[in-house]
Amino acid sequence: MNYSDYEFLLFEHKPNGVLVITLNRPEVMNATNARMHWELTKIWDTVADDDETNVVVVTGAGKAFSAGGDLEWVGSVVGNPEGVQRIQKEAADIVYRMLDLQKPIISAINGVAVGAGLAVALMADISIMSETAKFTDGHVKIGVGAGDHAAIVWPLLCGMAKAKYYLMTAEFIDGKEADRVGLVSMSVPREEVLPKAMAVADQLAAGAQHAIRGTKTTLNGWIHQARPIFEDSLRMEMQCFLTPDAAEGIASVREKRPAKFPSAKGNS
Repeated sequence: MNYSDYEFLLFEHKPNGVLVITLNRPEVMNATNARMHWELTKIWDTVADDDETNVVVVTGAGKAFSAGGDLEWVGSVVGNPEGVQRIQKEAADIVYRMLDLQKPIISAINGVAVGAGLAVALMADISIMSETAKFTDGHVKIGVGAGDHAAIVWPLLCGMAKAKYYLMTAEFIDGKEADRVGLVSMSVPREEVLPKAMAVADQLAAGAQHAIRGTKTTLNGWIHQARPIFEDSLRMEMQCFLTPDAAEGIASVREKRPAKFPSAKGNS
């Protein structure tokens, strides 16, 4: 694919080899629909083939980074085996292609991040987050297990105790706390997020590219060791989409009410 083929990603090419990618559905807080989710699987190969780009900065248009999956799209997967298989492959592709891209990726987390958007934010090599922005993995709130990216990287970033707590409760984490526990590289005031990300990108773009890429690739070996765990988490997540809990979880979010999961005692 060429950059012009993308519908929901915007691109700004800097003369020093920095590429800024903006998730661009601001009217819905950059929520991922089917097309955007698919584009997030393809963009990393496009960047890999771009000899003019050495560093990527990814951010969100407007006030959000990405507010999770579009409810209509996510809801269409519930009880749909073919849809489940498609999303499982795409979720794996986002993670693996970001890991395989030798060029460094910096996420400028300017606002709320959930779902596939959060996967991109936290699978980036360097993550710079607004102190007041918040994110949550959120899967359990819609009745599915923590898949996408969480099992492969959260325990490495913040440790198993914190990972289990936040992934099983789906509590929101603000930038200061995410920084404190190690889920992001650093947190800064909101107005400084993109300038700081660009400053780091400029530093990397001026550096020794073979050394920087080799360092990224070597360190990613720690993450690759968790591939079997990640793939198991994807299967578990997708199996959950075939349960009544997922249907209730999506309905509760759509109707803005607490979920009454069939699997919880007292709700059946």
